[in-house]
Amino acid sequence: MAVPQERLQPIQAQIHADTTGYEDILTPDALAFLARLHHAAEPRLQQLLKARHERQSRYDAGCLPNFRSDTRALREGDWRVAPIPAALQDRRVEITGPVERKMIINALNSGAKVFMADFEDSSAPSFRNQLDGQINLRDAVAGTIEYTSPEGKRYRLAEQTAVLVVRPRGWHLPERHVTVDGQVMAGALVDFGLFAYHNAHVLHAMQRGPYFYLPKLEAMEEAALWDEVMALAEAELDLPGGCMKATVLIETLPAVFQMHEILHALRHRAVGLNCGRWDYIFSYLKTLRGHRDRLLPERGQVQMTVPFLKAYSELLIQTCHRRGAFAMGGMAAQIPIKGDETANEAAMAKVRADKLREVAAGHDGTWVAHPALVPVAKAIFDEHMPTPNQLDRMREDVCVSRDQLLAPCAGSISREGFDNNVEVALRYTAAWLDGLGCVPIHHLMEDAATAEIARAQLWQWLHHGGVEFTDHAPIDFALFDQVLAKHTHRLRESTHPGADKADAAADLLSALTHDDQLADFLTLPAYEQL
Repeated sequence: MAVPQERLQPIQAQIHADTTGYEDILTPDALAFLARLHHAAEPRLQQLLKARHERQSRYDAGCLPNFRSDTRALREGDWRVAPIPAALQDRRVEITGPVERKMIINALNSGAKVFMADFEDSSAPSFRNQLDGQINLRDAVAGTIEYTSPEGKRYRLAEQTAVLVVRPRGWHLPERHVTVDGQVMAGALVDFGLFAYHNAHVLHAMQRGPYFYLPKLEAMEEAALWDEVMALAEAELDLPGGCMKATVLIETLPAVFQMHEILHALRHRAVGLNCGRWDYIFSYLKTLRGHRDRLLPERGQVQMTVPFLKAYSELLIQTCHRRGAFAMGGMAAQIPIKGDETANEAAMAKVRADKLREVAAGHDGTWVAHPALVPVAKAIFDEHMPTPNQLDRMREDVCVSRDQLLAPCAGSISREGFDNNVEVALRYTAAWLDGLGCVPIHHLMEDAATAEIARAQLWQWLHHGGVEFTDHAPIDFALFDQVLAKHTHRLRESTHPGADKADAAADLLSALTHDDQLADFLTLPAYEQL
């Protein structure tokens, strides 16, 4: 009997780019592993992405998200997630950042309990960026990562480092440089697959995972697909079932109505949920884009104390603790303001107030974007959470309804707020097109979520008639075009990241804002230009 040809030569993912320098990452066996993940996941993934569009069509037609009737028994049932590994029992401060070499070293050395290495919203996913990130993380896991700056400063790992957790791209993002049987692979599978293939055994031997953060999920079925992918990877790599653990970001409006279901779908590997609050605000805007009565005020007024965000965070805490999972707080994006002690102290005061709110509500930990914020956040959690976590705080006082999760937010729109949205969306998009996904703007470390909020708000204010500024002047396209031209000129003449991409970014932002339909993601059309 002849041996099938595919048994002699396993099907491999095909690379459509120059792979010079990446041969150790894109090995034949690694590419065969990617192909197996693709074959197992792709048909179901396409069904799930289609289901997203169908749900959004119903929302656009006037429906509102709600808790699922078919999973009520699951929400009311008595079950818990699997025990949480010792390495993740204390997550009081987590630092996040892109998979850039120097940033990885600084984050792992920062004193945070966890470092979330991000292939998603804080990375511009050029193929080189993604593959460099794989090399950097491989070296970090091995403990050999080093970096020498152009000035000669040398960076290396400290003896004690943060626990590494990796965030792959969301299900919706493609990786056009990798195909299997002519089909473009999901960026999520490329990021996850290459990292797991090269690092899972080392991390498992160290009793540190591998651990992952899962972004942009909208439904329990999407979480179930991740569970299947991880189970397949464990089997393919001869690892114990359930050793891969996952924390899910609740950063879409549909997902907040399925938190029990998402944890249940991942119950053998789920360790927590995270308040991905900036993307959650964007998802509120996007999901309810056709509902004029749900318009939000300018971005600066949409704080976590407004009713719909307070309800979201408290329901997340209650859900997680009922199921034995951690409830992680949101991001503090502030960065130190050098040369202005008064402004810097005001910024740090905001961080302390935000972290106090989180720990008092029952969160088990929080996020920061800059190493200087680690001791600030840690001091608050150390004082108010002397135990490793707050899993014993059940928050039985919380009772959140659908209407509370969808409640409109009172506020106003100032000319300054409008102007800031245009500037931030433009500057971030330009930097992203130039290969940077993590950009300091006005003393905040911004990722894609902020740009998404800004451009979604601009679209809504301009496409729903009759929206006015606080001085009752109308918000219209003539003003938008004028403000965009002003900031494009300023960016073009500046030394800001992406200055040479100012015109391309302006063209993209203008097209997305003028379009009759709010685009699902800025990063999808931008990816075509990357």
